[in-house]
Amino acid sequence: MIGFLQNIGRTTLAFLAAIGRLSLFTLAAVRWTFLPPYYLRQLGRQMVDIGYFSLPVVGLTTLFSGMVLALQSYTGFARFSAEDTVATVVVLSVTRELGPVLAGLMVAGRIGASMAAEIGTMRVTDQIDALDTLSTRPMQYLVAPRIVAGTVCLPFLVLIGDLIGVFGGYLVGVYRLGFNPSIYLSRTLEYLEISDVTLGLVKAAVFGFLIALMGCYHGYHSGRGAEGVGRATTNAVVSASILILIANYIVTALFFG
Repeated sequence: MIGFLQNIGRTTLAFLAAIGRLSLFTLAAVRWTFLPPYYLRQLGRQMVDIGYFSLPVVGLTTLFSGMVLALQSYTGFARFSAEDTVATVVVLSVTRELGPVLAGLMVAGRIGASMAAEIGTMRVTDQIDALDTLSTRPMQYLVAPRIVAGTVCLPFLVLIGDLIGVFGGYLVGVYRLGFNPSIYLSRTLEYLEISDVTLGLVKAAVFGFLIALMGCYHGYHSGRGAEGVGRATTNAVVSASILILIANYIVTALFFG
């Protein structure tokens, strides 16, 4: 019994210590984001990597998600003779939930792992310590540009993904289910409000911040050797994905709770 209680206490203390380290890291990252000097070349490189090179995976994910959503909605609503609501369900589901969440998870798998691996390798090879020697703050040079790029680029990715997802639903609705194109478009725009799109973009900004933060945090505190870098990469993707799902509920509750 004593050993069991010791394990619980040890786990609790380790968890609280990890929360404290993450909180301090977050505060330092946000602080150095607003302080000069600003490394614009690093920022531009990260924006291209996060924004431009993530477009194919986000576009394919939202396209087929919109297509599947149209098919499934039609199958369900046909039982209640409510097939005309398919277009509304597709556009609201994509803009509010599917677009931001799916884009966030895809970018977390691609960018979160990349950030953790890159910074973790720099930690293992003592490049981060070398930056300190050269009077360059690692938090300002490595972390801040990634935080800004993730927060700024993901809303644009989600906006493009929303358009592609709604277009996928349109393709299935018109060419597979036989809807009239003009009626489908009018149903799509009839109940869509600015707040629906705004909610998705706010979620995307929060998700982008969390993805960059988790990638940088786990890479910055990576263990030694290839095993440490691999563990940091895995932890970055897993923690970012979990935080995305948690933040999705919190932001939705704040908007509609």
